[in-house]
Amino acid sequence: MKYNKSSIPQLKVVALIPARYDSQRFPGKLLKDLAGQTVILRTYRAAINSGLFDTVYVITDSRLIYDEIIQNGGQVFVSTKKHETGTDRIAEFAKDIEADIIINIQGDEPFIHQKSLQNLIHVFKDDVEKKIDLASLMIQIQHKADFLNPNNVKVVVDNDNFALYFSRAPIPYSRDKVFETAYKHIGVYAFRKPALERIAQMPQTDLEQIEKLENLRFLQNGLHIKMVETYQMNFGIDTEEDLQKAILYLKNKMKENE
Repeated sequence: MKYNKSSIPQLKVVALIPARYDSQRFPGKLLKDLAGQTVILRTYRAAINSGLFDTVYVITDSRLIYDEIIQNGGQVFVSTKKHETGTDRIAEFAKDIEADIIINIQGDEPFIHQKSLQNLIHVFKDDVEKKIDLASLMIQIQHKADFLNPNNVKVVVDNDNFALYFSRAPIPYSRDKVFETAYKHIGVYAFRKPALERIAQMPQTDLEQIEKLENLRFLQNGLHIKMVETYQMNFGIDTEEDLQKAILYLKNKMKENE
């Protein structure tokens, strides 16, 4: 099922997929075979097939990834600068893209959840005063082990679901040692174009460098981040084990559709 872009009036929405070849944990993962297609090509086609975007581009520093997208009829930009984060990579091209909203989709997440992305885009629809600079996703943490895991980034929000702080530490901290409701941040961002252009000019901040979280740079520079709750966890590919799980998932899905 495709969602109708026309239900989001007067907004041109573009998806940018940062695609770095060198990965510390799983080098070259974006060009690994995922049930007949590379990971990056599946991600690109999933974004196209969602029906949510006016156009989709891959942003890469790799000639191999560039060739993969071009040879399959896709659109791709080559980054000429070295960037610390995916947001910095897509920000390099923000000024040259005609768009109201630019969504950063991770290149290693080929299983796009359409409803979550649709909800992310829709928060800008009623934001007449343009108080929202960017929006992102969060999901409730169900298990204490996930809460304590520093690989899971936690977010604390205000009463209007604007982000107050992100951390790898277990926040909010419970003095009573009781596991309370907490939220995990899912790293999909929707930017107003002017906000992304501002980010392109921002140096890394001390909090960003300490926690290794780029969203802290956004907060420290006064950007307003609207958090949107989702109930669907994205399936990212960070390791060889993740890739094997993804292959099995796709094979089972194909069998169901036979």
